[in-house]
Amino acid sequence: MIAFFQHTLLQRTMPIYEYACGACSLRLEKLQKFSDAPLTDCPACGQPALTKLISSTGFQLKGTGWYATDFKPGNK
Repeated sequence: MIAFFQHTLLQRTMPIYEYACGACSLRLEKLQKFSDAPLTDCPACGQPALTKLISSTGFQLKGTGWYATDFKPGNK
């Protein structure tokens, strides 16, 4: 149970980075700390050709001061 809790806590505090290999076209995801160095070596082909991808993120704007809540027509 403790191991599950620690793993769940890590998932909430560490981002998942996406990588692509320029040599073999492998795509992978890696759970890493913000302070971890980016991966460079591909686990499939061994070449130092991994690049970090920019992926879409999910977020929700809450509170006031956002276009979605305050500046739409009819919100007066």
